[in-house]
Amino acid sequence: MRRPRPIPVGSPLQLLLLLCSFALAAYAAVRLLEDDWFEGALWFVGAAIVHDLVLVPLYGAADQALLRGSEAVDRRGWMPYVRVPAALYLLLLLVWFPLITGRVADRYARGTGMSTDVFLPRWLLITAVHFDGSAALLAVSRWRSGGGPRASSSS
Repeated sequence: MRRPRPIPVGSPLQLLLLLCSFALAAYAAVRLLEDDWFEGALWFVGAAIVHDLVLVPLYGAADQALLRGSEAVDRRGWMPYVRVPAALYLLLLLVWFPLITGRVADRYARGTGMSTDVFLPRWLLITAVHFDGSAALLAVSRWRSGGGPRASSSS
C-alpha cells in the first residue's frame, strides 16, 4: 500500500499571511453580525446565492459570446486585454452601484454632507482609463513582438 504524500504547505510567510487573512475575515464577520446577526447572515447567504446563480452565468455567457465572436487564431493574444478591464469595471459597478446610480443620494448626503453626483462620471472615467490603458498595453505588446505596423518594402 502506497503512503499518501504530505500536502505542501508553503513558506512561513505564506502561512502567516493566510492566518492574518483568516483573522481579518473573522473580525469582519464578528463586526458584521454583532448588531443584527440574522440580517447579516441573510445578506451574506443572499450575496452568495446571487453571485453563484445570477452573476456567474451572466459573465460566463458574456465571455463565451466574446470568444465566439473572435477569431480562433488570435484569441489568446488579446482576450486578457479585454477581460481584465471588464472585470475591474464590473467589480467597481457592483461595489459602488447605489452611489453610481444615485439611489442612496439623500442618505449619503445626510451622512457625509457631500453629493453623489460625482460617482457616475468618475466611474465612467476610471472605466475609460482601464480600457485605454489595456489597449495601449496590447499595442505595445504587439509592437514588441513584431506584430505591429511594418515598414513598407517599396522604399
